Amino acid sequence: MSDQHSSPIKTPKQLVTVVVLAFVVPILLIILLASYAAGGRSTGEGTNSTSKTAIAERLKPIGTVAFADSTAAAAEAPAATQMAAAAPAKKSSAGAGEETYQQACSACHAAGIAGAPKLGDKAAWAPRLALGLDGLTASVVKGKGAMPPRGAAANASDADLRAAVQYIIGSVK
Repeated sequence: MSDQHSSPIKTPKQLVTVVVLAFVVPILLIILLASYAAGGRSTGEGTNSTSKTAIAERLKPIGTVAFADSTAAAAEAPAATQMAAAAPAKKSSAGAGEETYQQACSACHAAGIAGAPKLGDKAAWAPRLALGLDGLTASVVKGKGAMPPRGAAANASDADLRAAVQYIIGSVK
């Protein structure tokens, strides 16, 4: 017989070793490359971004919807009721106006987004001041230009919107 067609694997033990290594080595290489590509970040329970509490915090709902005439919806939303009860009382209309401005109006009026006049810019507010408090409040309630009705404060009361308009007017006088 010729030695020309012989295999380097002579025993069954060598065959098993080669087959196992053919599977294990590529898997180990893939794991090492993946951990290198991930920058050494671990996915264990001890890290802040992947802990169960961090994930639950990111996935929790922002709020709940409850209809005023639905007693079942009110019973299902105790967290919203507790949050409303825990909210601090507004001290004055000026404080309420500033609070409403900070929460809803400042998103556009602080930077002048979409043509919104900036807070404190007397030249931009001068023609608008001619409408008076009632006219400006009506513009906020109905919407004007790129500003939708009620601005970004869809849930604010008319009194809160009026207080925010007073706060803005106070900044340009």
